[in-house]
Amino acid sequence: MTVAQMFQRATVTRIITETPDARTFVLAPHDAPFPYRAGQYCTLRVQVGEEELYRSYSMSSAPETDTELMTTVKRVPGGRVSNWLLDNVAEGDELTMTRATGTFCLDDTDAPLLGFAGGSGITPILSLAKSALAGTARPVRLLCADRDATSAIFDDALTELAARHPGRLTVQRHRDSEHGLLDAATVAAFVGADTGADCYLCGPEGFMAVVRSAWAGPGRLFAEDFAPAAPAEDPPADINGATDLSGTVTIRLGKKTASVPRVARETLLGSARRAGLAPPFSCEAGNCGTCIAHITEGSATMIANTVLDDDEIADGYILTCQGVPDSASITVDYE
Repeated sequence: MTVAQMFQRATVTRIITETPDARTFVLAPHDAPFPYRAGQYCTLRVQVGEEELYRSYSMSSAPETDTELMTTVKRVPGGRVSNWLLDNVAEGDELTMTRATGTFCLDDTDAPLLGFAGGSGITPILSLAKSALAGTARPVRLLCADRDATSAIFDDALTELAARHPGRLTVQRHRDSEHGLLDAATVAAFVGADTGADCYLCGPEGFMAVVRSAWAGPGRLFAEDFAPAAPAEDPPADINGATDLSGTVTIRLGKKTASVPRVARETLLGSARRAGLAPPFSCEAGNCGTCIAHITEGSATMIANTVLDDDEIADGYILTCQGVPDSASITVDYE
């Protein structure tokens, strides 16, 4: 797998208006079939003016129930890619996207499923709910918080889904305009006796903090967060903790090759930038896979990783935003 193999073209076959500020893009990847699991996402690469930008979007479809691949995008203040997609992409256009990735997926268990969705966080939660209802006997309960009724994405789809699965799917809607912002007491009341459930959480930062504060377990809580990455912190001290290092980091990107002296605790992405290159990246949190490269010499340790599996790591692939060299010299090839 190379960076080039991570990306493929897809035609936008339909665009569905979900709310005044949200659209579902129905995609037909050129390299079909397109394997994915409910709850996963892909990263889109778009050209906005002079900049090449990357953003990750969850699938709102589920492979068990949908014959089409769908991702849903909401307009957000300052959302350069989201707003560009809504304002510029039409049916018949082509987009560049990665393979599906992510670990916000169902486990093989009989535990009840509780979904907590804030705003556009309903996108992967809907995918998970459809998958669980189609492929398991698990009861599913969703708590969906929205600003008001007009901003509720998939409102009709959830009503129809509940009607098809009476007794198995329950949807509780919370409107900020009617009840104020969601609070911990409401979350606790919703959980009720299902403290051993698997809980899936996605939404704005404040919403997710409230749910986390109210969730006491002993069930499991899984969260998906696409918020912009915080400023990078130093890797843990046990990763390349020395301060006086010798060695070289060599980066190959397209037709360019650049080398810089190795710096303690610096990621491969950081070294590439210091070398004057402009490699692809997006989340800088080890979640999206945009920055994948191949180690052809040397070795590195990743601080975080929810993208690469053990076989890919064994083959030398690395998330450069998370990879810190642990050999004296290292060579990394983006292509």
